[in-house]
Amino acid sequence: MNSLAKIIRVVLGIILILIGLVGGLIPIFQGWIFGLPGLMLLGSVFPSVKRMTHKIVSKAKKKLKR
Repeated sequence: MNSLAKIIRVVLGIILILIGLVGGLIPIFQGWIFGLPGLMLLGSVFPSVKRMTHKIVSKAKKKLKR
């Protein structure tokens, strides 16, 4: 992946996360719909973000199984 594609993914991921945070504050707007794809985009560039989201997903799956 070239550096321009990485820059685009990072910028788009940050924008989606910011929209998701604003959506979390507004009751009508569903913020998680934008926050999750933003984390996925950032996870494709930054391995630490990918590990963090993987831990969150595995905890959520364990919680749902109970």
